Amino acid sequence: MNTSSRHIPWGALGPWLALLTTCIFFTTQSERFLTAENLSLVLQQVMVVGVLAIGQTLIILTAGIDLSCGMVMALGGVVMTKFAVNYGIDPYLAIICGLAVTTGFGLINGLLVTRFKLPPFIVTLGTLNIAFAITQIYSKAQIIPNLPPQMTALGNTFNMGNTEVSLGTVTMIGLYALAWFVLRETAPGRHLYAVGNAPEAARLTGIRVDRVLVSVYALAGLFYGIAALLSVARTGVGDPNAGQTENLDAITAVVLGGTSLFGGRGIILGSLVGAVIVGVFRNGLTLMGVASVYQTLITGILVILAVAADQMSRKGAR
Repeated sequence: MNTSSRHIPWGALGPWLALLTTCIFFTTQSERFLTAENLSLVLQQVMVVGVLAIGQTLIILTAGIDLSCGMVMALGGVVMTKFAVNYGIDPYLAIICGLAVTTGFGLINGLLVTRFKLPPFIVTLGTLNIAFAITQIYSKAQIIPNLPPQMTALGNTFNMGNTEVSLGTVTMIGLYALAWFVLRETAPGRHLYAVGNAPEAARLTGIRVDRVLVSVYALAGLFYGIAALLSVARTGVGDPNAGQTENLDAITAVVLGGTSLFGGRGIILGSLVGAVIVGVFRNGLTLMGVASVYQTLITGILVILAVAADQMSRKGAR
C-alpha cells in the first residue's frame, strides 16, 4: 500500500472541508467574496507561498523543516534581477543563475543535515540569517527596478471567460500536479515517504537515506527559486525585503494541508489547499474590514489547531 495514503492527518478530505467551510462563511459575510475576479485574485496572492510550500512539504515529509525558505527565495530574486539589470546578462541565463543559487542553498542545508547530523531546525535557522545578510549586502538594501519583460512574464494574465487568470497561477497548479504525480507514482516519491516514516527501516531495505535527504533539500531549493521568479513577476522588482514572513506562511500552508510535522504522512495537494485557506482567510477578513493584526492572530490559531489535530490522529493510529 502506498504510504502516502495512510494515516493522513484530518483524513484526506479534512483540508478540503475546512476550505469549503471557510468559503461558505465568507460568502455570507461579503457579496464580493464569491466572485470569479476575487477568487482569481486569491490564487494570485498565494502563488508565491504555494510554490514555497511544495519544497517545504517535501522536507517536512522527511521529518525535517526549513526556516530559510523565504530568505533563500529573496536572495534568488535579487541575484536573477541584479544579473539581468546591472550586469546585462541574458534574462533567461540570469534566471538560471538565481535558480542555481537557491538550489545551492538547499544542497548546503541537506549536506549539513546528513554529513554533520545537525538538526534541520538549527541548520536552516542559520542559513536563514546567512541568506538574509547576503541579500542585504549584495543588493545594498535597494530594490532592483526596470526588469526585462522575460522576468515579469509570469505576472501577465489571460482571460478565461470574463475572468483574468495569472500565468503564475497556472504555473503553481502545474507544479503541484507534477509533484503529486512524482510522490504518488514513482520510486523516488515512495522512498521519500519511507524515509519520513522510519529512516532506519528504510536504510535496511536498501534505500540510501542520506542521498534522499540531500536530494530533497536541493529540490526544495529549486522550488524556492521558482517562487522567487513568481515573486519578481508579481511585483515587477527584485526586492531584498521579500520573504521575511513567507517561511512561516509556507509552514502554515503545509500544516493546514494535513502534512504531519513528524514526517511520513501527508499529501502534496493538501499544501495547496492549506495555502489557499490562508489566502481565503486574509482576503475574506480584508473584505470584512478586519485589521491585518487580527488576520495574523487567526492564522496562528489555525496552525495550533492543525498541529493538535495531527497529534490526536497520531495517538489514534497507535
